[in-house]
Order: sequence, then structure tokens, then C-alpha cells
Amino acid sequence: MVEKIKLNGMDYRQENDSIGTKDVPEDVYYGVQSLRAAENFRITGLSMHPEIINSLAYIKKASAITNCEVGLLEQHIAKAIVMACDEIVDNRLHEQFIVDPIQGGAGTSLNMNANEVIANRAIELLGGEKGDYTIVNPNDHVNCGQSTNDVIPTAGKMTSLKLLENAGKELRRLHSALCQKAKEFNHIIKMGRTQLQDAVPIRLGQEFQAYADAVMRDIHRIDNAIDEMRVVNLGGTAVGTGINADEQYLRRIVPNLNQVSGMRFVQAFDLIDATQNLDSFVAVSGAVKACAVTLSKIANDLRLLSSGPRTGIGEINLPAKQNGSSIMPGKVNPVIPEVVNQVAFNIIGNDLTITMAAEAGQLELNAFEPIVFYCLFQSIDTLGYAVNTFVDNCITGITANEDRCRYLVENSVGIITALCPHIGYEKSAEIAKKAIQTGEPVMKLILKEGLLTPEELETILDPMTMTEPGISRIDSPMHKTDKIQD
Repeated sequence: MVEKIKLNGMDYRQENDSIGTKDVPEDVYYGVQSLRAAENFRITGLSMHPEIINSLAYIKKASAITNCEVGLLEQHIAKAIVMACDEIVDNRLHEQFIVDPIQGGAGTSLNMNANEVIANRAIELLGGEKGDYTIVNPNDHVNCGQSTNDVIPTAGKMTSLKLLENAGKELRRLHSALCQKAKEFNHIIKMGRTQLQDAVPIRLGQEFQAYADAVMRDIHRIDNAIDEMRVVNLGGTAVGTGINADEQYLRRIVPNLNQVSGMRFVQAFDLIDATQNLDSFVAVSGAVKACAVTLSKIANDLRLLSSGPRTGIGEINLPAKQNGSSIMPGKVNPVIPEVVNQVAFNIIGNDLTITMAAEAGQLELNAFEPIVFYCLFQSIDTLGYAVNTFVDNCITGITANEDRCRYLVENSVGIITALCPHIGYEKSAEIAKKAIQTGEPVMKLILKEGLLTPEELETILDPMTMTEPGISRIDSPMHKTDKIQD
């Protein structure tokens, strides 16, 4: 029988654990260990990520099926556990997961929260009262053959894979959008810049294609890191030796997890290594961080290229999304690139936290998985969300100021570099210096001194000629050679 009491007009049931007795609200599905954790770890004020809750349900379902198959769990109990897990995967009972994402104990509180919720729902399904653990026990039945130390890392990897799948879709959308802009802007000549100074001409489409190529490289990098998330230590229990897990369970648990989740995992060859070390999460975080750095650099470029609009570079226009000032009428700020920058800053900070947490593990277990998961899930989620708004609210709506781009090229000293092979370095330097001093365009000075004809200039300064490998060989003094006589 479940002992019940009334306090302040509310009904409670009394539950016991190794610490003592505690009053638990009668109608909740979590139990004494979850409640203690909720009181001890008031850290972020946030709820557990819904995907790790679903991941835990898949693991508990697979474990119940496996334990039933090997004769360690009665069929009716296993069936009730499976039904409870299915409800959780269907996004029910999530509000019963009350522990903070950041918690001591290597995730034991989260594991027990899952065990208690599943046990109490299974008890109900079998016609019992919540808290009557003689019917379904959180430890002996729901957690049979498991430990926090193999359940939580596996749940973390399952969740990471699901979140990375969404982020990958968004990144591929970004790549496609950038490629489209590269085609659209391919004919537009503009001034390239190095160290924020005029350099040599480039096509606007080439800049956007470079962005697309960098994003695709990040996609490949993340795809490679994803493979590390498929290797799990499930079955290793406490330290990787498989203590308290049936030998048949050890062989069947991962195939059953694949079956119930529709995902693909492999059991680690060395379960002790897989229990001790979190380097796979560091690898994934590193790939996400590298991608964030790429996106932030692109966002920086877009803010610079659109600066002004009258007094800056002003070569492109970003979509106007909202008022930019409470005091300056008509001001529109590059808010979408700005939020991409901020997401990148946060991801970079999360990566450092993940690195330090992975390094801080001792001997057979790393106790700091909760902070790793909290930071990694946030990084992956925000990366995907940032890319989504970057594509829809910025990239696809970018337009080019073609006349402005051409004007800056024609009035820049930088085009002298394209003329250098035709009139020589020393003469080019002299013309550049004179252009800076007088403010006269380089092309006007070239024509004034008779160094090249208008036709030759037109050929040399053709957009494709200036922005592709090789130079246009024209009939100029630098290219006149005597024919070799036989």
C-alpha cells in the first residue's frame, strides 16, 4: 500500500530512498529521487531538452524489450514499460521531467527521473497506484541491466544526432541560397579588398561562391563528426565491464535500440574506453564551432558590404527587416547578420566549456556530461535556428548595387595591378601614386600618358579577364618580342 497524507490541503504520497522519506505530490509521475534533484539543482531554471527525454524513452523501451527477451523481465511488466515509453516519445509526460539540465552526479538525476516517470505510468497501466513500486520498480525493472553511466552518454549521442540532422538541413539550404546568389551576381565586377584596403577586382558572384564553398566544407566536417555519435557504450553499465547486465542482453541491446528508434548505432569495441572518455563530443562541438566561425565571418562581410547606405561601401543591400533606431528615423540595421554573429560567439564559448568538461573526467567516468550536453544541444540548436533566419530573412533577399560596384572599381587605384603586366611595375607604381595625389582615375592617367589605347584598356579591364587566372596578352610594349628566326 502507498502511504498518503494531506498537507496544506494537498494530497501527497510518501516515498522512501536511501536518504530517507519524502512527501511527493500524489498526482505526479516523478518520484522521490527526482524531487530531491529538483530541489538540489536549481541552476538554469530551464527544462530538460525534449529530445533527450525522447532518447531516454527509446533506450528504456529497448532495454525492456531486451530484458524480456532474455527472461529477466516478466512480459506484462515489459509491455507496460514499453507503452509508457511510447507515450513519452509521443511528447506526453514531458512536464514530469523536472530536473535541471545542469546537475551533479553524472546524470543520475535525469536517469532516475526517467525511471520514476516510466515506472509510475506503467504502474497505472497495470491498474496500480502511483508510488506502488512493488508492481513496477524504477531501479529493478525500468533500469534493469543499465547504469546512468551507459544510459546517459547514449541518450546524449542520440539527441546530438537528431539535432545535427536538423542543423544539416538548414546548412544545405544556406549553401543552395549562396550558390544561387553566386550565379545571380556572377557578372558584377567589384573591388576586392585585403586588410580592408583596395586590392584587385573580383566578381561579386565569386565572393558568394566562396561563401558557399566554405559552408559546404563545414557540412562535410559535421558529417564526419556525426559518425562518432553512432558509437555507444550501452551495455557497459557502470564502468564498461557490463556488471549486472546479462550476457545476452549485452549482445542484443544495441540492435534493439536501432530497431525501436529507427536510427543506426554500433556498440563500442572497448566499452571501458567509451565510458571513460568524451572526446567524441569534443569533436562534434569542434565541427559546430568551426561552422559558427565561418558563418560569423560571412555575416561580418555582409555588414561591411552593405554599410552606409550612402556613406559606406554600399555594394549590396540587405533586406530591411525592422526599424533600426528609436531615435534616428529611417535607420535600418543589419539585424540578421548581427544575430548570426552573436550565436557564433555563444557557440565558441560553449565549445570551451565542453572542452574543459571532457578534460576534467577522472579514471573510469566523466561526471560532467550534463554540462557537455547542455552546451552542445544549445550550440547545435542555435546554429540551426540562426542559419534558418539567415537564409530566409537575409541571404535570399540580398540585392546588388551594380553601378556602385563598377564605380568603385573604375575609381580605385587597385586596378593598377591588372595593368602591371602590360606597363611594368615601376610605371604602375608611378601612376598609382599620381592617382592618389591628384584624385584622377587610373584609366584617365593611363590614356593621358599614352601608355595604352582605349581598346587595350577595355580588353585588360574586362571583368572576366581581371577576375580569372591568367592575363590578356595584348599588343603592348611589355609583350612585344622579336620572332625567333629559324
